[in-house]
Amino acid sequence: MKTTSIPYTVLTVFLRAALVAALFASGWLIYSKLPHQAAKDTLNANAETTLQIVLRSPTDNGAEALDIAVDLYPIDIIAARHEYFTERRAGKRFDDFVSERMKGRAPISAKLDKQGQTSVVVSAGTWWLHAQLPGEENLEWRLRLDVSGRKQTVELTSHNIYTRTRSF
Repeated sequence: MKTTSIPYTVLTVFLRAALVAALFASGWLIYSKLPHQAAKDTLNANAETTLQIVLRSPTDNGAEALDIAVDLYPIDIIAARHEYFTERRAGKRFDDFVSERMKGRAPISAKLDKQGQTSVVVSAGTWWLHAQLPGEENLEWRLRLDVSGRKQTVELTSHNIYTRTRSF
């Protein structure tokens, strides 16, 4: 039978405990420095934002700015439409396909007033804005919006137009 001295045993137990404490402390330091993004996303996902949409008239046809429909979608509806029609799904309607992609969120529609403004309340997150100004020159906006905070303003200008087409 092998016997060890008491100081050697105490030193061994102390070093083992110090090793476990050092491992725990280093893990805690690493964990505490990680970004807490997931918690913020969960908090912001439940928050609502007042989104003000303003048309800065890209053309001089201000009378036509009165009847502009603005649609907000929680998904990129153009990409979803393209995906659906290029990769057909047997027995699945387009509406069902889009509802599945939206994950419970609904699209929002609004119209601009006489001043070319509207406000809508949306949940925080990514939204896609679609608007079209008909006329001699059709203007279309397709904007990706990262919505957060209590209030946010989006300007529809000639600089962020998606397409500009002429009617003949």
